[in-house]
Amino acid sequence: MLDPRVTERRNPRSADIDLASPLAIVDLMNAEDRGVAEAVATQRTHIARAIELAEAAFRSGHRLFYAGAGTSGRLGVLDASECPPTFGSDPSMVQGIIAGGPAALVRSQEGAEDRPDGARADLTAAGVGAGDFVLGIAASGTTPYVRAALEHARSLGASTGILACSPPPTEMLAAADVAIVPITGPEVVTGSTRLKAGTATKMVLNMITTGAMVRIGKAYGNLMVDLQATNEKLRDRAERLVITVSGLSREDARALLARAQGSVKVAIAMHKLGLDRDAAVKRLAEAGGVIRRLVNDAPPPVEGA
Repeated sequence: MLDPRVTERRNPRSADIDLASPLAIVDLMNAEDRGVAEAVATQRTHIARAIELAEAAFRSGHRLFYAGAGTSGRLGVLDASECPPTFGSDPSMVQGIIAGGPAALVRSQEGAEDRPDGARADLTAAGVGAGDFVLGIAASGTTPYVRAALEHARSLGASTGILACSPPPTEMLAAADVAIVPITGPEVVTGSTRLKAGTATKMVLNMITTGAMVRIGKAYGNLMVDLQATNEKLRDRAERLVITVSGLSREDARALLARAQGSVKVAIAMHKLGLDRDAAVKRLAEAGGVIRRLVNDAPPPVEGA
């Protein structure tokens, strides 16, 4: 019997890839990849719902967890690990859980995805509980580890979601509050879901964390202002952000950031509202961390726009 999973079907357009030249392989893969963004776009309302669930978790002091195996698990860990340097978020806010543990990040742990007990143990070890949002990632839509993770998370009172590139079975859908299913079609190399399915997964994860972080005030316009200047590169970036928003000189921006204890967001609030640091921190908290709720103006327009 043929495997019913879309990600396991053969792609007729790549049937002769083993005879193709390097340039033909590039052209073939590029042509296949063009449809990925369109597949993701079909899931816009579901992705938006996932952003809402992640935002709700963050605002209540809880967390977003990704749970997956193989490529799906690695992509979850990657997205989680990029949040602190990008948004200045606490590393605990977004966490990736991968079947087989950290060793699976660099070496395949065969069989780990088939162990439901491993998922339950991993979520327990991570302290998943009520108020958290657990997003299972399974390109094929059938991974036992992911299904067990969602079922266990739901039993703990967490919100749940599934991200798959092949229609998940009823049992998987029943364990999810939201299902994001961009159908990317058969892979260029049959079953190699690190290709189109992996690209779609990365795109969706980018949207969820970026959207949720923006919603909780990590950006002012499209500027990443929730930044802690902890090294020379970030200190320079922080100063440039304050200069862009305030029009201050480099020296004055540096002094303002010192009074704000290195926080760009607090520095902007202090400058815009004429407040000291403590008052600015309080006003930001009252505004849910969103600068636009405190000030009436937007950041300066983009040059050349």
